[in-house]
Amino acid sequence: MEELKIKKLSVENIADEHICCAFSDKKCIEGYEAKKVWLKNQFNDGYVFKKLNVRGKVFIEYVPAEKAWLPIVAPDYMLINCFWVSGKYKGQGHAKELFQECVEDSKNMNGIVAVAGTKKQPFLSEKKFFQKQGFELCDKAEPYFELWYKPNQKNATVPKFKDCAKKAECDIKEGLSVYYTNACPFTEYYVNVELKEIAKKRGIKLKIVKLKTREQAQNHFVPHSIYSVFNNGKFVTQHILNEKYFEKFVK
Repeated sequence: MEELKIKKLSVENIADEHICCAFSDKKCIEGYEAKKVWLKNQFNDGYVFKKLNVRGKVFIEYVPAEKAWLPIVAPDYMLINCFWVSGKYKGQGHAKELFQECVEDSKNMNGIVAVAGTKKQPFLSEKKFFQKQGFELCDKAEPYFELWYKPNQKNATVPKFKDCAKKAECDIKEGLSVYYTNACPFTEYYVNVELKEIAKKRGIKLKIVKLKTREQAQNHFVPHSIYSVFNNGKFVTQHILNEKYFEKFVK
């Protein structure tokens, strides 16, 4: 049996490595490859993707906050962008191992920052983990987003959400709108196939907006630029929607 160890993805090895999510989902092949391209473009800006050498969702992604695709102000902080330990790998200390990689890589910075929900939310990290690691709550945004930080020194600047991301309202005031990036391998299919079909079947007006640049994402309307759904201008969810979840979240 191969020894469990943490592996870092790079431009040199990403072609031969899986990226933990959607690697066996044929529907999401296009999104899977799009995320690999997206990652390649981020690596030069200090983006880090580390994972356990298993076929599963055991990974962490982080980046200097100034280069993050999120509407936050956190000078000289490291932002945890995506952090997931699932299935049989939970409860074995892997989350702490991966988090420690981030701690080590940010030891000469102001600290670490992460977005969570007031309670457990799909596609958001759980704040309980960050609380156990000594993080403090530093800002909130409607309807349930929270910003948590762990400073490396007492006089470090306190991070905050940008004002544009605090009201949970977008500039498309009629019908359903979805904003997404290629930072997740599931978005291409579930936006451009699944959600289109759902909206067409129900006769709902749908506007799709792909955030193609960091600048667009850093000025988004909620602190979750990977995928966000709005109805008549009001934020609905960051949960990636299929038929079942559409009925649950969109009234």
